[in-house]
Amino acid sequence: MNEPMHRFKYTKLTKAQIDQKLAAAAAGPKCASDYSDVLAGKSLKIVTDDGPVLNYTFTSKNRLTLKEGSGASVESGYGALVLKPLVVFSHMLPKTEKGYNVILDLKTNLVTVFEVWFCGGKDPGGTVLDDREVQRQIYFGYVDTGKEPPKERHHLTNRLEGKGIHWIQDTGIETLDFYPSVISSNFVELTRHVDDLSYCSPSDYVLINDNLFIYDRTECEFSGIHTMYAMDLFTMEQAGVRLGFNEKDELEYYMYKGTGEVVGQLAYLEPFNDHGKSLSVTSSKAPKQQPGTPQKGERMAYRPARTFRNMTEEEVHQAAEKTTTSFGGREDTPQMMAGNSMPFTDLLVGKEFTLRYDNGGPVYNYRVIDSKKLRWKNEGETQWREEDYRAFEADDQLVFFAHLHSGSRPRKSVKIALDLNNGLTTCITSKMGTPYYGNEVSYNAIFGAAEMKGLEAPKYVRHCFTDELVGHAYSWSYSDSMTSMHLYTTPHSSSWTIFTENQTMGMQWCAPCIYVKLRDGVYIFDLCEEACNGAETCVVINTKIMHDCGFGFSGGARGVNLGLVGAIARLIGKYDVQRFFGPKKRKLIEPKLA
Repeated sequence: MNEPMHRFKYTKLTKAQIDQKLAAAAAGPKCASDYSDVLAGKSLKIVTDDGPVLNYTFTSKNRLTLKEGSGASVESGYGALVLKPLVVFSHMLPKTEKGYNVILDLKTNLVTVFEVWFCGGKDPGGTVLDDREVQRQIYFGYVDTGKEPPKERHHLTNRLEGKGIHWIQDTGIETLDFYPSVISSNFVELTRHVDDLSYCSPSDYVLINDNLFIYDRTECEFSGIHTMYAMDLFTMEQAGVRLGFNEKDELEYYMYKGTGEVVGQLAYLEPFNDHGKSLSVTSSKAPKQQPGTPQKGERMAYRPARTFRNMTEEEVHQAAEKTTTSFGGREDTPQMMAGNSMPFTDLLVGKEFTLRYDNGGPVYNYRVIDSKKLRWKNEGETQWREEDYRAFEADDQLVFFAHLHSGSRPRKSVKIALDLNNGLTTCITSKMGTPYYGNEVSYNAIFGAAEMKGLEAPKYVRHCFTDELVGHAYSWSYSDSMTSMHLYTTPHSSSWTIFTENQTMGMQWCAPCIYVKLRDGVYIFDLCEEACNGAETCVVINTKIMHDCGFGFSGGARGVNLGLVGAIARLIGKYDVQRFFGPKKRKLIEPKLA
């Protein structure tokens, strides 16, 4: 069974608990590297557009006073790191839940300010946010030197879209950070976790100049931690800050430096004159809305688990008893992910065969009646069962077919790859229900061989799990009106990203998955949209024809359905990341701080 991904159990810390833990933050962030004294003895008046005026006096290397506008002066600890012309400094305000992360360009006197705070209330849609989730508001501005204010500002950008970087911090923490979207990012914690899974979080990207950028993410549906850093793509260095509560409910507030390596660049497909200064990330199918005044801290955050109805096994069973359908019921019934389906094949028609799966797995006997009906039974049974099925020729003489196990509880389906050239077979068995939701699909891959007249299957050779797709990104057009990008991030996880109306990459989510190699360039890809809508997508990807074919399996209040999937692909690019994964000795590490 696929392992859980979005199942972290974090304490819903109260405001009082957060205030108690934040008391130590008033002394300033910790850091494994030496802090810079570049600001010591200086005073700065930072003016932001549509935001606060911040009057700073840096009394020493690690102490400052701040006067917000005409407010009273407040003293706190701080830390500052230098990245070429940039100074990155961070501090929290004593006896509050807020602080500032500031990026100052000493060359231009331009400034980007991140106001960060806990206990954020509700999002614009009315969703109650966990108090532990860090909120942020970005302000662009400048240092008031008494001269005419500069006309330019730092600004949002799409120039980082598609890039992937391997970062190693001075803390010992090692990550892969992918930036495939302009509002989200995908990251792999190589040293904090051992499961080789990637995660998605809402993110911001700011351009300082051609080689200097700012990036941040907030792990909204996980711990709520906020990570922000400036990066220099000339020297591949970073300087940043991390703020929030980890899985042990410990406050992490530290600054860090790091070095990086670009691992790849995906193509970005928006118009050449779109520079990402303002974000328009609605789908072309979304209803047009009049723009309103953004609320403070407003951002696009995907929170599917909060809108997912959690059904029990009994509720799903009762719904399945009323309605269980396969392949749309009628051939003329439109299916959302089947507009570009491959044609059905009759390669199995009239054949009888046995599929024998290894290690005590099932043994299925088949008699195929026509291109839509078959009979099957478990070996040893006397009663044959008739089912609707559909089959694709995914590659030459390689059949991929699926059918339900009608009447099963919980409802079950099988998706089977059968190679008529060599007799190898892989079966993806799926059923409704996981330990978390009755209306979420669990799945498993089993390997075996076929017994069929004219075939001599090998005794020991089998299809196998693979990492050959890892790092690749493909767009998948299920119809002329529905396209998404799949990024195969690790050997055990993948993400999907929605194209917006001008081909900018927008909303993104991720889940565990499996990859099975059937032939050179031909793979099974199976994913359940875990902690999202619970639906499974199981396809054979043929990179030679840039097409897939397969099936979707899902269930809920309207019953259980086995449907069709088919899409045309474009290669968007690849990250060179396979070398970071696989069996190895791993030691989980925590940040090494002074």
